[in-house]
Amino acid sequence: MPRIKVFSDRYPFLGPSIWILTVEYFIIQLIAAAAWHNPAYSWRNNTISDLGNTACGSTISSRLVCSPLHTLMNAAFIALGLLMAAGALLIYQEFREKPGTLLGFSLMAMAGFGTLLVGLFPENTVRLLHILGAGLPFLLGNISLVILSFSLYKISRWMRLYTFISGAAALAALALLLSRHYVDLGIGGMERLVSYPQTIWLIFFGLYMSHSRYLKNRASTSL
Repeated sequence: MPRIKVFSDRYPFLGPSIWILTVEYFIIQLIAAAAWHNPAYSWRNNTISDLGNTACGSTISSRLVCSPLHTLMNAAFIALGLLMAAGALLIYQEFREKPGTLLGFSLMAMAGFGTLLVGLFPENTVRLLHILGAGLPFLLGNISLVILSFSLYKISRWMRLYTFISGAAALAALALLLSRHYVDLGIGGMERLVSYPQTIWLIFFGLYMSHSRYLKNRASTSL
């Protein structure tokens, strides 16, 4: 860990930049969804994992699935998982003295590992590992946000509040998803309420940390 701390101090923008790069997850989803034809991809009725399904014409829970760019989508899952874990490890170094941050960032790294599993084991392959992989970010990743909202008292109040709301809202959506109460959003819409707040938070927190470090560096050089 000391070597990682030194590395993080030497390259302070690397960790935040890595989390900002998780925007690829949304970009690739748009590209993969646009490639669907007959039937078209439904953001309401198709899950995110359907985009990574490798068997065209298969049926998953009565959903007809055919994702021509499934390889690209699975690569995006793998990239997202690696970025989540790497960013958590590097950014943690700045907050390691704060109680609770080790647990919070460790859970986020585990969520990254789960996302990696989602990409390595699409829903039509080893389904148990796919479900396990999806469950880690859905549950542990969002619990991580709640923990970090209380432990990262070094950040601004608005960022802490945003962190808490992101995690708590996603966990509430997870309860609805598991109980199959989709509130007219469909399984795809409800799943996105579970998944998207976490990744959006990673991007915004990366931007927040980058901006904070930029201001800190500018202040130190002006003295």
